[in-house]
Amino acid sequence: MSRYERWNSLLELLAEHGKLDVEEAAAGLAVSAATIRRDLDQLARQQMVTRTRGGAVAHNVSYDLPLRYKTARNAGAKQRIGAAVAGLIAPGEVVGLNGGTTTTEVARALVVRPELTERGEAGHPLTVVTNALNIANELTVRPAVKIVVTGGVARPQSYELIGPLAGTVLAELALDVTVLGVDALDLGIGASAHHEGEAGINRLLAERARRVVVAADASKLGRRAFARICGLELIDTLVTDQPLGEELAAGFAEAGVRVLTA
Repeated sequence: MSRYERWNSLLELLAEHGKLDVEEAAAGLAVSAATIRRDLDQLARQQMVTRTRGGAVAHNVSYDLPLRYKTARNAGAKQRIGAAVAGLIAPGEVVGLNGGTTTTEVARALVVRPELTERGEAGHPLTVVTNALNIANELTVRPAVKIVVTGGVARPQSYELIGPLAGTVLAELALDVTVLGVDALDLGIGASAHHEGEAGINRLLAERARRVVVAADASKLGRRAFARICGLELIDTLVTDQPLGEELAAGFAEAGVRVLTA
């Protein structure tokens, strides 16, 4: 297990339990107690945890883990979802992408599809509008993709731009399709996010699009997060990684949401 994988595991344990004991963590991760102490010291220097005698307690991790520590979660599933979503995009479309690990995989899958990125008479066959700085950074080096970045204030946890500046830009744009990564998707309240500022900008991305695709692995389904993004009435398609249970499948079908399993 690499250092970053250990850090990810430690932060997930803290998010679940709120506190961590060095000896228990060492046994659970099959490493020495000295290694865990060094890991916790490094995480504390980054203000990710608060060190205690014999362990650590959560420090802003139980609510919203930073993106860089989420990348190892369900990586294979997110890559499959990304490829499936990319298959729904047609050349010449304007695509909105919010931030998150799953939408990052969607962006990566989009740019390896030749029919979307080969230059034709129109110049840019694909336009991507995003409020995610990491996605913009990855796609800017792709000359065949036109990148439009919203303004706003950056959240270090997700690399997303939020606030009135982002809203002002989105109000002037028309999108063909918005692909939303979400923290939760529930039959009752629809899509939701941990942070209210992100939810507000994500809602605008959905409202400015002719169709909305939610890209979410099975761990997000049937759950609720703090801030509502949009109801199921705005969502056209859900792309996920596992077959749905009967209740979820029936609920999405009744709401008119097409479900694709990658």
